[in-house]
Amino acid sequence: MDRMTFLDRRGLLAGAGALLGAELVAPLAKALAAEMAPGFSPSHAALTSDQRTLVAAISERIIPTTDTPGAIAAGVPGFIEMMLADWYEPTDRNDFMNGLGVFEGHARVQYETAFASLAPEEQDLVLTLAMEGKISGLSSSFFEHCRQLTIMGYYSSEIGCKQERVYLPVPGRYDGKYPYAQVRRVFSS
Repeated sequence: MDRMTFLDRRGLLAGAGALLGAELVAPLAKALAAEMAPGFSPSHAALTSDQRTLVAAISERIIPTTDTPGAIAAGVPGFIEMMLADWYEPTDRNDFMNGLGVFEGHARVQYETAFASLAPEEQDLVLTLAMEGKISGLSSSFFEHCRQLTIMGYYSSEIGCKQERVYLPVPGRYDGKYPYAQVRRVFSS
């Protein structure tokens, strides 16, 4: 192999490496340069006003306000809409939207009003029926999806991470013999 062939191959490899590196780095650079809005902001609206109200009511019953803020204060309805708008596949999003319609329809038939307008005890009864798969036409996984999205959204929020749990950016030393009975709070980092 002569010197010119070697240099040509080396140049080809360097060029290919640069192109491949640019392909890998460009999306990361774009993501890092994106301006992060506080809270959870979907790229486009995925829910109607009535659906937002329904999602807020469902999530607040799953994680209600107690001595710590509830799901609404943590921005969970916005998180759920962001997940539906930006991360769910169209078929999964449509299944969830259909589930919202069936769920709301059951509340309106049973109580002659919207789910969000029901008393907390009545809301719990409807949610229990959904959880047990006893609402006709409602997928048995609908409540589980609502529950998982609510929990994930709550503990992804600042309220869930810093107020519900104790936030330790760098936890202390490892103690393999720490008595479980002395654990009082769940820590996140």
